[in-house]
Parts: sequence; C-alpha cells; structure tokens
Amino acid sequence: MFKIIKKSHKYSARRGLLKTLHGEINTPFFMPIATKGAVKGLTPRDLSELKVQIILGNTYHLFLKPGLKLLKKFKGLHEFMNWPGPILTDSGGFQVFSLAGIRKLSEQGVEFRSHIDGEKIMLTPEDSIKAQLAFGSDIIMALDECIPYPSDYGYVKDSIALTARWAQRCKREFTKKKNKNLLFGIVQGSLYKDLRKASAQSLVKIGFDGYAIGGLAVGEPEEKKFKVLDFTLPHLPEEKPRYLMGEGTPRGILEAVKRGVDMFDCVIPTRNARHGLLYVNLKLSGLNKVYFDTVKIKNNKYKNDSLPPDPKCDCYTCKNHSRAYLRHLFMMEDYLGQRLATIHNIRFYMRLMEKIRKNI
Repeated sequence: MFKIIKKSHKYSARRGLLKTLHGEINTPFFMPIATKGAVKGLTPRDLSELKVQIILGNTYHLFLKPGLKLLKKFKGLHEFMNWPGPILTDSGGFQVFSLAGIRKLSEQGVEFRSHIDGEKIMLTPEDSIKAQLAFGSDIIMALDECIPYPSDYGYVKDSIALTARWAQRCKREFTKKKNKNLLFGIVQGSLYKDLRKASAQSLVKIGFDGYAIGGLAVGEPEEKKFKVLDFTLPHLPEEKPRYLMGEGTPRGILEAVKRGVDMFDCVIPTRNARHGLLYVNLKLSGLNKVYFDTVKIKNNKYKNDSLPPDPKCDCYTCKNHSRAYLRHLFMMEDYLGQRLATIHNIRFYMRLMEKIRKNI
C-alpha cells in the first residue's frame, strides 16, 4: 500500500508511492480542497492538466449537499464529479472545531445544527465511516475531535481519550466489510508532548493504514507547530504514510517534509487566488529553504504589465495571459479572473511538491 522509494541523507524526508483504489500517488503530495465535490472554479480536466494527483472532500458538507442518497445513485463521488483520480475525505472532525457554536459533543458522536437550515444532524463514528464508504473515498479519515488552540491540559487529556474510543469504533465499522479503501487515524493532543505521545500510541495500537497529525494549523505559533511534529512523528510507524492536516504554507510544507511528513492539504492556494494573491518565482535550495514572491494582482502597478503572472510557470494562465489582463478581470469582477488565478496557484503548489520530490 505504501512504499518508501528514497530517503534524504540529511533530513527525515522520504519519497514514496501510495497505492489507492483509483491510482498510485507520488509522495510527498499536496491535496487541493474540493469541500463540496469541486475545487472552486476548476474542472476535473483542469486538475488533471495541472498534474493534481488527489483531491480532498469533506464528509460534513457532502453529507448535507448533495447528500448520501444522490451520491449513492451515482455510485460515489468519483462518478458524480467525473474525477478519475484518488479522493481523501475528512471525517467531519474539523467541523467539530470550526462549527463549535452549532454542535454538541457526546460519547455517541457529534450533533450538528445544519448551517443551511438549522436541522439537527447526528454524526457518529459509524455514520462517518458509512458515509465515506458510500462516497467511494480512497482514503477515509476516522472521526476525531479537532482541539482548538489554546486548550487546557485536562480538557485535552479527556479529548484524546474520546478520539481514541471513536477511532476504535471507526475501525470496527470499517472492517465489517472487506474493501480496498484506506483508513487513517488522527493524532490529537494540542501542544502537550505527553498527550501527543499517548494519542499516537493508542492509535498505533488500534492499527491504521496511515496516520494524520490533527489539531495543528489552528492558530498556534509556527515554531510550536514544528516542535509538536518533532516529538510526535517518532511515535508513528515509519512504514506508514503521515499526513499533516491543514498545512498550506510553502515553508510549513517544506519544514514538515524534512521531518518525515508525506501528505498535506489547505485552502490557502485557492482562497488566496480568489482574492487576487498569486504565488510566483518558486525556488528551492535543496530541502533547506523555499523562496517565492507574491503578486497582488489588483495593484495598480500591474495595469500595463505585459508579463505573464509568473514567467517561469508552465500553467495555462501564464502561457496565455498577462498580468494586465488578469488585473482587468479582477477589477471588472469577472469570475474568469478568479479561475485563471486559481489555475496558477494550484500549479505553483504542484510544482513545489514536484521540486521537493526531485530534491529528496
């Protein structure tokens, strides 16, 4: 399922191959966010041309719309989207964090009030697994409580125990049927070294196909995030893929790769693109440091700029359009501007991962 092909001599970085139902993925990799079954503004064909290997959908949102009934009719999310590649789906655990004001937590699971119409929705660990299997997800995440930052020690201690019990129930539900989907557990524990260790060890004891580090990139200082990785990763099996959830800064990705992380996701490239911020001039100094600039395309200085957004980029946007045209589209509030910017930013992140794999 996961094979390590090459290891860095200087760092703990590794290059690997992850086999899924819908194809093999070269690691380390970055997943664009397709929360509700679409990467905003892009077609599946766009994603393939940008050399995206895998996308991420969200169980909570897909559960609400389009809903399980419709997705079952289409035999899953792949056919519904017409996306041939692998899909990872979040368990709904992040909404435990992001929708804290409209949910209740219990041993049974999470009760949400739909942000759409206020309807009560109960999501148990078993429900989360059943839904993700119905989606046809290649990588399924166990339901967890994503802990906010900061959180006191006593709360976190109780929370990781609950996450472990939910993880056991997820594994039990997942193994009821023989399937080739992959199931990942999620390590929590906030910034507490002993609790991260305890969480990791409890999940390894249950046994998963891969392990995610959750509860980071939620507002904690960047250096503290790296320290958590330093004292968490040694407790995870080296032969299994490791996933840092929600990490999306180029520096953060590189620092995590150096520590032995294989998988990443974030809304940063697509969200920033829609606001007119483009990543350009990518350079990598081995695995030591990443360099890049940003272009705020609405800036007046680009009004007559005939250069492409990034002269060194090979995406459709940079091969065919100028900064002046892209700025014009944003100033006219034409959605094509957001789409072209998104195409570029996604390609920037794919090029970043390609360079990282090459340097490993």
